[in-house]
Amino acid sequence: MSYIDRIKEKARADKKTIVLPETSDKRTLIAAAHILQEGIANIIMIGQEEKIMDGARWLEVNLEGVQIINPEKTDKLEEYVNILFETRKAKGMTEEKAREILLTDYLTFGVIMVKANDADGMVAGACHATADVLRPSLQILKTAPGVKLVSAFFILDVPDCIMGEQGTFLFADCGLNQDPTAEELAAIADTSAKSFKTLVDAKPIIAMLSHSTKGSAKHPLVDKVVEATRIAHEQYPHLMLDGELQTDAALVPSVAKSKAPDSELGGKANVLIFPNLDAGNIGYKLVQRLAKAEAYGPMLQGIAKPVNDLSRGCNWQDIVGGVALTAVQAQLV
Repeated sequence: MSYIDRIKEKARADKKTIVLPETSDKRTLIAAAHILQEGIANIIMIGQEEKIMDGARWLEVNLEGVQIINPEKTDKLEEYVNILFETRKAKGMTEEKAREILLTDYLTFGVIMVKANDADGMVAGACHATADVLRPSLQILKTAPGVKLVSAFFILDVPDCIMGEQGTFLFADCGLNQDPTAEELAAIADTSAKSFKTLVDAKPIIAMLSHSTKGSAKHPLVDKVVEATRIAHEQYPHLMLDGELQTDAALVPSVAKSKAPDSELGGKANVLIFPNLDAGNIGYKLVQRLAKAEAYGPMLQGIAKPVNDLSRGCNWQDIVGGVALTAVQAQLV
């Protein structure tokens, strides 16, 4: 059974309700039909029912069982207006502005539904930038208790690979924080460990990546990773974590034995923490394209309730996977 099939099975065991607000996108409609058919989650779509169903008929997909909420017609509009107003009034929000936003911005409407416990999570980003998905999520849902930083990660499932957790890895941060500080890198390692445990159900073995292994190079970029490793050991002593490590020293036992013989990881890392967004984004896309890996994300971690982003280059299968992963995250909220 593939990684994503195991996630789908887990999602079906405790079915959650996920909002898909991008109902003008055909990939979303196709994905919703497959999610409903496979029983992965209950689906709420936002928009005008006639347009959504016309789109489904044109695509020849079956949306039987979907719940469609039209912001202009729902009897919950005033409740949602009040939630948005109360949440953002200190930032100048008025009831009139809240109503206008909810009637025109389906992403914010979806986040409010999650805030109101009318949905367990939301998946969007097929036709919106990450910032558009993240902004209302942070403003309305805010960070989870005890979390220092919201970050993004990908789950990579590499075929015919003996590394990681039977070919499954978590890469972070590959989608959000451009140049995290040493303390932020340590915090990303901690939340990534929790995400890996939740979504892969295995012990996280965390490598703080660099172009240097244990002092083989001298540079401020290396110093940042060294300091991040020190902070992580101090603040999160329960983590199995080491750095600074080059990728081969993190993943290949024979190389680890040569380059980092004292490392407790032994070349068996399954969670890779990248020093900046350039490295992370380049790294995951290389693995995805050259190793023909399945890449799920960017997933967001550290928000109080599950909201996840999609690449604008995603296909409908990516949306199905994102919903399954979001549903599993929601099981633990």
